[in-house]
Amino acid sequence: MNRILLASAFLLVSISAAFADEIPSALPAPAVVSPAPKAPAPKLVEPHLHIARSNVAGHARVALTFDACMGQADERILSTLVRERIPATIFVTARWLKRNPAAVAVFLQNPDLFELENHGQNHIPAVDTPTLIYGIASAGSPQAVRQEVEGGAAAMVAAGIPAPHWFRGSTAKYDLSAIGEIRAMGYRIAGYSVNGDGGSLLGAVITEKRIASAKDGDVVISHVNQPTHAAGEGVAKALVDLKAKGTQFVRLQDVEDTGDDKTTE
Repeated sequence: MNRILLASAFLLVSISAAFADEIPSALPAPAVVSPAPKAPAPKLVEPHLHIARSNVAGHARVALTFDACMGQADERILSTLVRERIPATIFVTARWLKRNPAAVAVFLQNPDLFELENHGQNHIPAVDTPTLIYGIASAGSPQAVRQEVEGGAAAMVAAGIPAPHWFRGSTAKYDLSAIGEIRAMGYRIAGYSVNGDGGSLLGAVITEKRIASAKDGDVVISHVNQPTHAAGEGVAKALVDLKAKGTQFVRLQDVEDTGDDKTTE
């Protein structure tokens, strides 16, 4: 009996193998698809800017520049600038202008102190290829860069501000082609040489030390749109520190300057 069962099993296996050889596979092996190559990340630059030095001992010449990105006006800084009669260049976005008419009025009432310049329409990095910078999506095309610049300028003129001559993009980073495009629009691009408040994220003490360390010919960048951040307290104190040291404060429009990466040539 066992011999019969073994013979039957052997016959069944043989028949199955024969049919398997004759029947083609219904599903061909999947083709291997190579992933599409990633577009190379754009080369970004963060330009430096210096102004002409005073070359007078004890009277360093420093340009204070402030970005007004979004949010509210920081009255700690604004009131110090007005009270101490310290001139500064303020880069405003269309979004900030819309939310802060009272601060804009203070700027316009003090034309001897404040130079207002273009920080863009929606605070979008002026990079003409798609990328993320500090988590912020870039403009992504030449057309979008132009809209960011022109939209910011149009909002300024609509608010009664003279047409701007300088532009500083969100994050202060650019690709070289966008720099060329913005320069072709007639703008100088404002870099800096001292990062005063780390995007308004630093503490008051380190912010004060950074700004107070500014030397002859430096351009300081800080922010005037984060009234709840500790950095603003440090900015206000540093302004008083510098004034006490005999610093000569100037606006960008009042002095010669030199920027790298062809931002001011």
